[in-house]
Amino acid sequence: MNHLSAEELNKLDQSELIKMILSQQEEIKKLDNKLQCFLEEIADANRRRFGRSSEVFENDNQISFYEIDGVVFFNEAEAVYDEENEDSPAPLAKPKRPKGKKAADISKLEVVKTTEYYLSEDELDREFSEEGYKKLPDEIITRYYFVPAKVGLEEIHVGVYSGKKSEKMVKAKFPAYLMRNSLVSPSLEAGVINAKYTNAVPFYRIEKQFEADGLNISRQEMARWTIASAERYLSVVYDYLHKQMYTYHVLHADETPVLVNKDDRPAGSKSYMWVYRTGSFMERPIVLYEYQRTRNASHPRDFLKDFTGVCVTDGYQVYHTIENEREDLKIAGCYAHARRRFDEALKALPPGSRKNSLAYKALAMIQAIYNADNALKDLPPDERLIKRQTAVKPLVEAYFAWCHAHENRISSKNKTGRGIAYSLNQEKYLRVFLDDPDVPLDNNSAERAIRGFCIGKKNFVMIDTISGAKASAIIYSLVETAKANNLNVYGYIKHLLTEIPNHMDDSNTDFCEELMPWSESLPAECHKKQ
Repeated sequence: MNHLSAEELNKLDQSELIKMILSQQEEIKKLDNKLQCFLEEIADANRRRFGRSSEVFENDNQISFYEIDGVVFFNEAEAVYDEENEDSPAPLAKPKRPKGKKAADISKLEVVKTTEYYLSEDELDREFSEEGYKKLPDEIITRYYFVPAKVGLEEIHVGVYSGKKSEKMVKAKFPAYLMRNSLVSPSLEAGVINAKYTNAVPFYRIEKQFEADGLNISRQEMARWTIASAERYLSVVYDYLHKQMYTYHVLHADETPVLVNKDDRPAGSKSYMWVYRTGSFMERPIVLYEYQRTRNASHPRDFLKDFTGVCVTDGYQVYHTIENEREDLKIAGCYAHARRRFDEALKALPPGSRKNSLAYKALAMIQAIYNADNALKDLPPDERLIKRQTAVKPLVEAYFAWCHAHENRISSKNKTGRGIAYSLNQEKYLRVFLDDPDVPLDNNSAERAIRGFCIGKKNFVMIDTISGAKASAIIYSLVETAKANNLNVYGYIKHLLTEIPNHMDDSNTDFCEELMPWSESLPAECHKKQ
């Protein structure tokens, strides 16, 4: 609208003035929303760059719900419209560190070095003179003593025999080679794998450490050993675990980008490492990685083709596409992703105004859902299902009622609006857990399973070849599965590389059953010290 003078404004009638003011108010509202979005983006960018990444929600103003005889009743109307009337329970106290933990930890260790410091007789005479002295019990100071990793040579003596009169020759039976005509052993390769895939140490740093110990083992040589070990041996267990995964009825899925240097595409093209994990409520966890050059639906479609059940995801559309193609696959949503946008919105606000914001209200309601469901985690599945219907479902109903009530009252362009829109778009999937006791609230198990790879790729930046990426997927799978089953990664990988070569001529893979992370026949070195 053009600028009007005072005289021109005086000539306008009331209806025209009202129309003009309403129009201006609408424009101001739009500008205010744009400014708010802009300020949010700046604050969020600063937080990502300089702030903490934690999503811990400090809520001293919890959403009200009442429990009577084990049943939770939620005032839905109050949750939607009366936003000022909330109970204020005291914040939870921080858990105390268990007493005696330090003594319990060091009791597992053997004393490998004892150093003694005593006074000489002359020193004692000077201190006590003619009074004399008596010896009291020693003061014992305990501390850790570290012995650096050591590499030596292992000699394997194989008896060779021949007939006295014939040319017949016989050798004693001995374990199969890991790699013929190579100095690498299961123990050394397991050490390399543990350093790179458990502790995220790149090959070039391992090479430098070997150099410091006087060993000339190049990163190229380690890469060849590792790829060959994965392709020839560890892949056998990987494939066996893949079949085992189909016997579960709840899985988690996630993916993360990775750069592969030599994949016949332009430099900088993104590849993806997908991860699948068995349900977090289930025993004997399995974690499997899969390398793919793209992020399209064909990859999870193929990986999950023989799986029947529920797959928990972060809301990525390709999973929903696959669900629509099948009747025996259901997709469940993730509340951690639903709350993430509200968390970002809250952190973008000035501290003094956070508790009066819609983002805070949304986080409080989601936290109430988590609190109620976490209280049920140790119950048997059938009891957990009943309690979810009585104690958790009312909170879920109230949350979505609140989202629908605010759907058209806030711009979908700012983070709070995006959070509401995300929850409503994912409502069908975010309700799935209510009808299945083995489905968790979120996809955090998959994100934890893929974290090791994400830490590793920050150190090695990119993978050189496709074969290296596929080998990494196999090895990360076994490393993360071992960790999930509370095994000693080094001991387990060493055991696999020792045993699998002895079965390469077997007609089937039944021997893998004794190599599973939960097998009772695993040697003691595969288990963490208790």
